[in-house]
Parts: sequence; C-alpha cells; structure tokens
Amino acid sequence: MTPRAGTIVLALCAGCGVEAQPIEIAPAVRAVLTTHLRFSSAELDDVRRGRVAKHGLPSHASGEVAVAGGVRIEAPKAEFFARVRDIARFKSGPAVLQIGRFSHPPALEDLAALTVDEGDFDARSCRVGNCGIRLPAAAIERFAREIDYQTPGAPARVSTLFKQILLETVTAYVSGAGQVTQYDDGSKAIRPNDEFAGILAGMPEIGALMPALPDHLRRFPSNRVPDAEDFLYWSKEKFGMAPFITVTHVTIACPSPATCLMTTRDVYSSRYLDASVALAIASDAGPDAFDLVYDNRSRADALKGALGGLRRALTERRARGGLEDSLRTVKMSLEKR
Repeated sequence: MTPRAGTIVLALCAGCGVEAQPIEIAPAVRAVLTTHLRFSSAELDDVRRGRVAKHGLPSHASGEVAVAGGVRIEAPKAEFFARVRDIARFKSGPAVLQIGRFSHPPALEDLAALTVDEGDFDARSCRVGNCGIRLPAAAIERFAREIDYQTPGAPARVSTLFKQILLETVTAYVSGAGQVTQYDDGSKAIRPNDEFAGILAGMPEIGALMPALPDHLRRFPSNRVPDAEDFLYWSKEKFGMAPFITVTHVTIACPSPATCLMTTRDVYSSRYLDASVALAIASDAGPDAFDLVYDNRSRADALKGALGGLRRALTERRARGGLEDSLRTVKMSLEKR
C-alpha cells in the first residue's frame, strides 16, 4: 500500500466504530430543563438519544403534584401541532370516553356528543355544601329550582341544564366576562382561580422562553400574545371511582421558528382537580426531529389532610407512569407517519 493510499484509508475509517453523537438540545431550552425542570445530565442524554426521561418535581403547596419528562422525536414538530389541533384524535384512548372541541364563539351544539347521566351527576341529591360534582352555589340551586324530578323526562332536562351551565361557564371565560371563582359542592369552598394563580407563580419555565405567556394565561382573553393560537375542548374521562367532565384551554405560541410552546389550563373539572397547568416545549433538533418536553402541576383538595402525603405519593407515581406512556405513544405515532 502506498503512503497516499494508506492516508486515504485512515481518513475513510476515522469514524469507524465511533457512535455518531446526537444533536445537542437547543441552549435556551436546555437552560430551562436544567434550571427550572431539574433534568439531570443523564436525563438530558436520554432525551437526546430518543429515550423517555421523566421525574417528579417538588410541590409548592399542600395537595400539589408535579411531573416533568421529555423525549426526542424523529419527525417535524409541525406534525405534532397538527395532531394537537385535531384534539379528538390526538387524545383518543381507553380513558377518554367522549371529547369535542368548542367552536368560536362556543355553542350548545358543541356539547351534543356529551352524555350526562346519574353516573356522572346525581342532581336529585345535589345540595349546596353536599354535591357529587364541582359547581358554584348559584348553579346548584338552579337544579333544585328548575327541575321537577317527579315528572317524566327529568334526567334529560338535568343533562340539558348541566350543558347549558357548562356553556355559560365557557362563554364567560372566552369573552372576558368572568370565570368561576368558587365551587360550593363540599363543606369547604374551592377557589380554582386562587389555585391556578398559585400554580402559575410556581412555573417560571412558562415565561422563561416567552415572557408574555404567563400574562396571556393569567388575563385571558386580554393581554394576548401576538399570533398565539387558542382553543378550548371538553372531555369526559375515566378516573378514580367515577368519570369526570373537564374543559381545557390550549394555547400554542412560538417564540422563534425553531421553538414552539403549548400550554394547557384546566378551566372546569367536575371532579378531582382544583386547578391544573401544563407546558409542552417543542424545539427543533435537526431538519426532521424535535425535542418534546412536558411538565404539569395539578392541585387537588383530596391530596391534603392526614392521608394527603400517601395519596400524593401514589398520585405522583401514577402521573409519572402516565407521562412516560403519553410521551412514548406520541413518539411512536409521529415516527410511524
């Protein structure tokens, strides 16, 4: 072999046996992951290599559970957001019984697919301070005042009235007319706006990449982020002893062409949740790949009290497992395209 030929062979084999290094996570996103979401070096490496990383986060209040996770997906991030916009398909699964997206402005027809029966809401026994689902006192009193349970068709009228109250709640939220300030279904009033404010104050990661985004959520529909996309959807899902009906506000905003954010905020939940906020970060990691990072903080009155610590630990473990399953499902779905 001539010296020149040997040099060529050595050059061609310079990378032989050496594993190609994956593209680094975007520096601004990496800073959020390490500073606010507490990703370790090993977890960051898992994300870069397409493995799901997940962990719990410290709670900021009694009754709060927080989790974070991430994974690299070999697909364009635009495809992820296209799936999210088709929310009924995106969230389809055994736990989601019914789901629908609200139109703009919201209309009663948007709730046509929602069924409400005694398993969801026993209106006959619902009283202020003792009701099976979360409602303010004025709404609870409407069922006692407007429904005659001795007449035929009472269950259908209960369903219609519940949907009407849900529509009024969503309409007030999107128009800026006001939000539900208090639920009066139990012995202790629940103030979802106060719980939401507490969660948002403990999620600096939301404003780290887009400083105006927290105010967008706090004051919606005022002080909106320019070019942000907002929509609301409802769902009926299996959880715990009975299903719950929830309304969620989704915001999509992009601080740069390479990075887009999605927040979800619980607007109404008939059971279990006092407030919930989540952030998803989708950041380009190559021409046809992106890093998807997700974190969620939720508060529930059931996680407080003497057994709150045990319940919270079990809930957090379940949340971590659910987060891993969700990230893995999204990755597999997008990479199969």
